[in-house]
Amino acid sequence: MKIERISEHVWSLSTWVIIPIHVWAVVEKDGITLVDAGISMMTKGIAEFAEKRLGLPLRRIVLTHGHGDHTGAVKKLAERYPDVTVYAHEIEIPYMEGKLAYPGRKKPQQSVAPGLANPLPAVADGTLARVGGLSAHLTPGHSPGHVVYFHEADGVMLAGDLFTSKGGRLRKPMPMFTADMAEAVRSSEIVRKLRPSRLEVCHGGAVLNPADQLDAYQRSQGFAGGGGGVSLQR
Repeated sequence: MKIERISEHVWSLSTWVIIPIHVWAVVEKDGITLVDAGISMMTKGIAEFAEKRLGLPLRRIVLTHGHGDHTGAVKKLAERYPDVTVYAHEIEIPYMEGKLAYPGRKKPQQSVAPGLANPLPAVADGTLARVGGLSAHLTPGHSPGHVVYFHEADGVMLAGDLFTSKGGRLRKPMPMFTADMAEAVRSSEIVRKLRPSRLEVCHGGAVLNPADQLDAYQRSQGFAGGGGGVSLQR
């Protein structure tokens, strides 16, 4: 497993199985927040990184969404760390628990055992509350309850499958696994709103100052942006 420190508080842990798969460890005052849980073969590497490299406990796992390449190590990590708390958006939980079929799929498929994941906490106005050092933002499209996490202090957005990337450029999420590409592109406006200095994706490398690319990205997907939201070109 490749390990890279990408900012003061955030580490990237990755492996390669046909395509790159990244998860992220965020160092908190009380331990580690893991963003996504990759595939099952990453379990040992994640645990050894936490225990031997950092010497910190794994406190929580926050999921961008419930697809299997983002949840594969959840079960074994939860068994290894009984006090860990797993979070996902409440919209996503029925899909990852196998109660509903993801849009475009014929059958439900369970990737996380029922009851293991907790809904991300919300504040009074319905927006998502902070989890550790991260703010959480609903960005549907790739999946119904897809979420990105933003570490404001470090300027790093952990974007899961909101995008892929190539050569430091934003690319669309993989179409065959994306429920609603139009909605996914609309959700890309979160980059303009938050303006991270660095954006990380599960399948690809880092994108620096991604807001500078957003108009071109949206136009390439048949949308018009320009800072005022996106609308489908008719």
